[in-house]
Amino acid sequence: MATTASTTAHTSLASVTLEVADPGAARRFYRAFGVDAYLHLRASEAHSAGFRGFTLALTVSGPATVDGFVGDAVDAGATVLKPAAKSLWGYGGVVQAPDGTIWKIATSAKKDTGPATREIDDVVLLLGVEDVKATKQFYVDRGLTVARSFGGKYTEFAPGQAGPGQPGPLKLALYKRRALAKDLGVPVDGTGSHRIVLGGTTGTFTDPDGFAWEATAS
Repeated sequence: MATTASTTAHTSLASVTLEVADPGAARRFYRAFGVDAYLHLRASEAHSAGFRGFTLALTVSGPATVDGFVGDAVDAGATVLKPAAKSLWGYGGVVQAPDGTIWKIATSAKKDTGPATREIDDVVLLLGVEDVKATKQFYVDRGLTVARSFGGKYTEFAPGQAGPGQPGPLKLALYKRRALAKDLGVPVDGTGSHRIVLGGTTGTFTDPDGFAWEATAS
């Protein structure tokens, strides 16, 4: 059964920094993709192989907008992991950026009610974790507020304010790692760095699945 919390979040996800081998090339890709305002980039040569344990997901208004974002990503150099298609929940597709980051673009609508746009309704960082309940409690203990929770399968935290120059707030959610890999169409195995750093007002720490946080300005 889903549970909902109504209290105001004391802390939340404020920024996402991707660690990439070539920040200049990554910046050009994300600008063409249309999501550069939501991201920070940092140079890193840290070893990373296979599934990095997370995806960034865009929620948009309709199938035509999904197709537009997927098309722009592919034109800029992304690889299609799952072609955009209808599903039980709506319509969506999955692409992998040249830097290795996996992106899911989806809508709950199965039919377009208007023309394609470049508008993004939500950006969600979905972490694949081994134990959703335990990781949820870890974050609650650090001041994050649960917005929705479905037992040990999925948890979504309340968003905070958008970061400086950021079009909208980022959402943080937890999903079983194996289920997330299956949803994205990739093998679950992966080693090395996650190649991502989460920013918030909770200080510097590392969560049970190895995702690193660092403090950002309030």
